[in-house]
Amino acid sequence: MPRPSRVLPLCFALSATLALSATAVAAPPGAPALDRLGFDPAVLVADGRELLQRAPDKAIDGLFQAVHAAAETPGEADALCGLFDTEADRSLADMNAAAQGLAPESRERFALAVAEVLVEATRNPPQAFDADRAQQAFKRAGATAAILHADFLPGLQSDAGEDRCRSFGMLLDALADQPLGERAAVTRLLLDQGLSRAADALR
Repeated sequence: MPRPSRVLPLCFALSATLALSATAVAAPPGAPALDRLGFDPAVLVADGRELLQRAPDKAIDGLFQAVHAAAETPGEADALCGLFDTEADRSLADMNAAAQGLAPESRERFALAVAEVLVEATRNPPQAFDADRAQQAFKRAGATAAILHADFLPGLQSDAGEDRCRSFGMLLDALADQPLGERAAVTRLLLDQGLSRAADALR
């Protein structure tokens, strides 16, 4: 996986990790979900790919599970689809913004998953990433979704919008049945490349 052009300094990550326990309870209930967990989007503005490189598969899978659960909730898939656009930078600030489009339960689930990625990223070196393996797992999930849903491929290959978000949900459903390691690998692939670029292999 290519190294991002903007890297979150480890001291910022450690400071935010310490802030989790210091501010999660004291912050007002109406504060945005990630803010209440100790995140300061004004500080945590670097490219989130550095964190995604360092977080182990279990933490990445927690993020997948949060996104998958939101995608199954009517009206919430659109809030997260933008994070998987090829041009999105997927910074923590963008993740915070995406969380605001979710219902409270989904927002908290997503916020806790991002917090877990952050905490684990401060404890681990960059993880090995096999892009070919991730692409193969993505193809298997895509093939399953295409068999189950005739409108999967047309929707996935359409411009960003409701059809693509619907196909994104179908892909997540198919991916949910794959082993944890494959789910994590595909999640890294999608967050690194974006959905449309990864989907080129299915054309």
